[in-house]
Amino acid sequence: MAATASEAPPVPAVGARVRALRELMGLSLRDLAERSGVSAPMLSQVERGEASPTLAIASRIASGLDLTLSQLLRLDEDNHLLITRRGEGRARRRGGHAVEELSPPLPGQRAEVSLHTLEPRASTGAPDDPPIHEPGSRETLYVQSGAVVLCIDGDRHELSVGDSVTFDADLPHHLENSGRTVARLLAVVSTGLRSG
Repeated sequence: MAATASEAPPVPAVGARVRALRELMGLSLRDLAERSGVSAPMLSQVERGEASPTLAIASRIASGLDLTLSQLLRLDEDNHLLITRRGEGRARRRGGHAVEELSPPLPGQRAEVSLHTLEPRASTGAPDDPPIHEPGSRETLYVQSGAVVLCIDGDRHELSVGDSVTFDADLPHHLENSGRTVARLLAVVSTGLRSG
């Protein structure tokens, strides 16, 4: 059935998205109310689909979720699939450590996937480097080739091809390649998974 001129265009349903993003950030309704300046009862109505926010209120909610209005309403997304082709991820290098970010930066994303290449005698950081991941983060590493030593919380753990390890990524840690061949690792860092 075709829409008539008197019908308003459909408003994107944002309630479920607001609730999901709020919960992923570990925020209560009251927390989001303080961050956005939108009352908790209004936020509750929006989340339950009982109220449709004006653009001004939706913009304030987006700001409270650290998003733009376009990101909240998904106006900047063509579809729900993003492919990162081989060699096209965001890359950085520090000494003998190269990283390619395989997951694109998306709003509300709570996990990052990266490919690490560690040259012989190189490390991912110094023993006294502070943790770079937010509190509650977990990291899983999978050794694709070579061998490395994971130094974490004062302990050393040897890992070789096919080994994987999961650890609290908010603890000081680094990897060392003391071998004579290049090591390649796949890393997944998930944020906000544990408290305290």
